Amino acid sequence: MPAPLLITADQVNCLIHAYFLDSGFQHSAFAIRMEGRLDQSPHIKKHIPRGELIELLSKALLYSEVEAHWKGDELSTNCSVPFSLLDPHACSLQPHSSTSNIREPSAAKVNGDTAGKRKATTPSEDARAEKRARKEQDEKDAQMNVDGAPTPKPKPKDAKSDPPQALQEPPTKKLKHKPSVVGARPGAVRFLLAHKTEVFVVAWNPATKGQLVSGSRDAVVNYWAVPSGPNNDHTAPIQPTLTLPDLTLDSQADLTALNWNHDGSLVAIGSYDSILRICTASGETYFKDSHHKGPIFAAQFSPSGQWIATASLDCTSCVWDVKQKRIHRQYRNHGDACCLDVEWLDDSTFASCGADKVVHILSLTATGPLHTLEGHAGEINSVKCNPSRTRLASCADDGTARIWNIENVHSEKALPAPVILSGHQQCLTSIEWCPVTGPGEPELVATASFDATARLWDTVTGACTKVFADHTKHVYAVTFSPDGRHLVTGGGDGSLIVYEVKSKEKKWSWYTGEKSGIFEIDWQSWGNTSLIALALERQMVAIVDPGKVPALQSS
Repeated sequence: MPAPLLITADQVNCLIHAYFLDSGFQHSAFAIRMEGRLDQSPHIKKHIPRGELIELLSKALLYSEVEAHWKGDELSTNCSVPFSLLDPHACSLQPHSSTSNIREPSAAKVNGDTAGKRKATTPSEDARAEKRARKEQDEKDAQMNVDGAPTPKPKPKDAKSDPPQALQEPPTKKLKHKPSVVGARPGAVRFLLAHKTEVFVVAWNPATKGQLVSGSRDAVVNYWAVPSGPNNDHTAPIQPTLTLPDLTLDSQADLTALNWNHDGSLVAIGSYDSILRICTASGETYFKDSHHKGPIFAAQFSPSGQWIATASLDCTSCVWDVKQKRIHRQYRNHGDACCLDVEWLDDSTFASCGADKVVHILSLTATGPLHTLEGHAGEINSVKCNPSRTRLASCADDGTARIWNIENVHSEKALPAPVILSGHQQCLTSIEWCPVTGPGEPELVATASFDATARLWDTVTGACTKVFADHTKHVYAVTFSPDGRHLVTGGGDGSLIVYEVKSKEKKWSWYTGEKSGIFEIDWQSWGNTSLIALALERQMVAIVDPGKVPALQSS
């Protein structure tokens, strides 16, 4: 006798709760958690994959289809009416106008338009959903090729790059043998497997070679010592040197930010539990504060390390005195709109951006902004300073980026009009400056977008110099190599792609596997050693050694 099917109200409530969170419906998720007493549920901390409710409903529709069409007669065999969750099905050779497009938009709504960056949730239930999920689930009707890599989508006319190479999936914690990687020597890719949920953030210690911290959905921070060089045993498993488990008992405690100070002695940790934590390089708690009343989206040390600034869902930014271990000032300049990111301009001035579509330039000595930069038509997701800290880049949900001249930021005169970077078809997830600019060359920035492309821009003229269209899902992460020679992108399709900046050509790619989004990339160098860390949806960290990838070596 087959085992009975078991469906409980508690299980259903947990599935709906996860669906609300994935869709950005923060208030609805809170309501069902309270009314369903889910904090007492044995299922609330279980890992529920993104889009699980939709996948189960899709399977139910498939069962309904089999049930309706089992006869195999002409009508059922050639039926062209799609199945719907809500409308009764009646077979017909002509599609019914009211249901002909139900299935696909339903999947797109949950798995595309409302999915986005998990570490940026905002109070609104619809327009701001893209700030939370940090990934796009695979659409249920997506076609997969024989290697498991997504079928490439049509490219824009101005894109000429090849699709990423389809490689074997990375190992799970039960696999004994790691897959080979195309176009690289043994040991080019290694996996750190201690996490039990999705890894959202990674950060290399800038001063200590090979020291990495990673943070996951279950509020676990792992410290790693990653060996490098030609003599290390690339077959030996790497274990965490230290684990900071269960930083909080809060059921909503995703780690959203990791940031080292300049000398690598302290690391700041931002979380959905609203608590700022600062730990030492050895893992000891240096300081923690619960001044924020909402999830922390960003935490960043000032250039000297004397201060740390944070951005929060509670609509404020805060600055703490690191040495004195106390809050210096809380800034409430974004009104009732959440603050999404912060960036230091110098050791006494920083920028904050938010859902109110503006960037504020703030000083440690004043509560009001020195300048307010307006012009974006959507929520501003990120702000970044160029290496000389004379220009500020912002990117937003309106599909544009802007370059602001901040050389005279301490003057009372209005700042010049920005250079507008326009061309993306959907909201921008991140923006990065190229760290090295040659003599007489314009500074470059790269942007990543939900339109499945990354772009390279001339920040002087605002011209797009290249569209990189090799991804098939949202692009979440973009960064340059420390020497500025390469640009690397990662997205919801599980592909890591490395381009050469000068030639704008794809040099190497690696496919991490189906349903294995790349949430964050950190590329760090210490002398002649260079390593890339990837935060993966598949509950692991991947380490790429560019020195073992011939295509990335200097000619």
